Amino acid sequence: MRDNKVLESFKKKIEKNLKEMNIFKNLRQEVDHGANGTQDYVIKKGINKGKVAK
Repeated sequence: MRDNKVLESFKKKIEKNLKEMNIFKNLRQEVDHGANGTQDYVIKKGINKGKVAK
């Protein structure tokens, strides 16, 4: 009797964790590389002011 209760609670816990992990896996979205100028650096001082350093 007690074994069944423990096993059932363990099974429910594992199923809940698995479902939660699947939700996180499916809801993840890709990140846009270089969006909003995050890849390049704009020089702020000197002769080359305003140019993009790659």
